[in-house]
Amino acid sequence: MRAIRIEANGGPEVLELQDIDDPTPAPGEVVVEVAAAGVNFIDTYQRSGAYPGELPAGLGMEGAGTVTAVGAAVTDRSVGDRVAWASSRGSYAERVAVQADGCVSVPDGVEPDIAAALMLQGMTAHYLTQSTYKLGRDDTALVFAAAGGVGRLLVQLAKRRGARVLACTSTEEKAAEVRRLGADEIVFYRDVDVPETVRGLTDGIGVDVVYDSVGQATFEASLASLKPRGLMVLYGASSGPVPPVDLQVLNQHGSLYATRPSLFHYVATPDELSWRAGALFDLVKAEQLDVLVHERYPLADAGRAHADLESGTTSGKLLLIP
Repeated sequence: MRAIRIEANGGPEVLELQDIDDPTPAPGEVVVEVAAAGVNFIDTYQRSGAYPGELPAGLGMEGAGTVTAVGAAVTDRSVGDRVAWASSRGSYAERVAVQADGCVSVPDGVEPDIAAALMLQGMTAHYLTQSTYKLGRDDTALVFAAAGGVGRLLVQLAKRRGARVLACTSTEEKAAEVRRLGADEIVFYRDVDVPETVRGLTDGIGVDVVYDSVGQATFEASLASLKPRGLMVLYGASSGPVPPVDLQVLNQHGSLYATRPSLFHYVATPDELSWRAGALFDLVKAEQLDVLVHERYPLADAGRAHADLESGTTSGKLLLIP
């Protein structure tokens, strides 16, 4: 079969399309023919070496497809089942072995590409708004990269919970999109003083929670935008990692809280994984969640997909179609 592999860390040019042996399912695994694989920032971190790992290696964590083989001790999956997953490295491939308890059933009414588009980004938006900070009608949230893959889903889920959303974005085109999705206010975070703008929009108080996936370039502004005892949620670092922080800064900004969450700790059990994915699939079937696929790339164009993602010019989801 064909798969994307990396022999060394580096830029998008290190992604190579190679012929490798088909996977066989170990006990507890299923082999899936991949219909679509998601492209995510975690893949770029693994490719560059920001997240070190053994090499050579496959790439890609997320996808959806059809089960073609079932390993020993698997009782709840069968050949022909449609499934999706968020944590099986090597998913940039025509076929991949996936832990049976690490994938979820894709119901009728949800296309495989939409299922793939929701697993990492959709479940991230779900845990951020439902669990890391359980938004309610009295809350105001500041969302960075609001037109991005996670951001546009986060805006929608936050509005479903009744929160007020201040959406940070960079262009008028992206602003129009997030307004359409329900954002209450737009903050052009590259052009304005973000904390000052946020104070002006919140009667000088600040927001209850900041969802920041940008990292180094926005971290200080995020802290300064929070009200006393607010929560700083740093869930990505598209501009680079945040330097070490003296925790005294949390006191100086008003006894703040800060967290650096990861999806994998919020889908740690099959029940929680099924709950989060199922909630998203239900919204899709009810046509109550707008899932945008920005572009679908052939597997051989994985490098172009990475370059596009890292350029900051995309909105919604990027998918590889084997």
